Amino acid sequence: MKAKNVEEYIAHQRAALASNPDCGTTHYNLAVALLGINGLDEAEKELAAAIDCSPSLAEAYVQLGGLCLQRGDLDGCLDYNQRAVRSRAGFAEGYGNIGFVHLQRGELDDGIRALKKAIAYNANYVQAYTTLANAYLMSGLVEESIQANLKALEIEPGFAIAHNNLAIGYLESKSYDKAIEHCDRAVELGYEVSPEILKEIESHR
Repeated sequence: MKAKNVEEYIAHQRAALASNPDCGTTHYNLAVALLGINGLDEAEKELAAAIDCSPSLAEAYVQLGGLCLQRGDLDGCLDYNQRAVRSRAGFAEGYGNIGFVHLQRGELDDGIRALKKAIAYNANYVQAYTTLANAYLMSGLVEESIQANLKALEIEPGFAIAHNNLAIGYLESKSYDKAIEHCDRAVELGYEVSPEILKEIESHR
């Protein structure tokens, strides 16, 4: 039976758990619904219960990592995502998150390695390409950054972050016409391009 709204869906999941409290998937589904209404504390308990019941439920580790990230706990986020990829081989999202955390900590080589793994396991993981592009740019690898963003746009042509990143990459490589084109597209898609970049773009029109 399909729920009419999130409250009804949560009620269905609670009822299912009452009759089968050891179902990790139901604990996980309840947790995701609770996250949707900002019930973070209870969601965290349900995610822990999901893992207790189903230790290979990689998505639950990722969600717990996301809660750590909201609290500014990068170490906790990294730990949960590392557990996610150990629990399921080839789990691209876990590697993508590991890469993101390494970048936040300034560990560029580790970040690039993890993001390459994310892409190897999911060739259409558009966010991993743009995060990898940022890692390359931070490492001074401008052409590699441009290529990673172009790959993201092959997958999702309207991905505004990639257009913004390309504007920056093309400014760095002095390809000003391309920088203007991608900056304009990012703005058109609703992305808030930084004032510094907009100012530099205007100087090259």
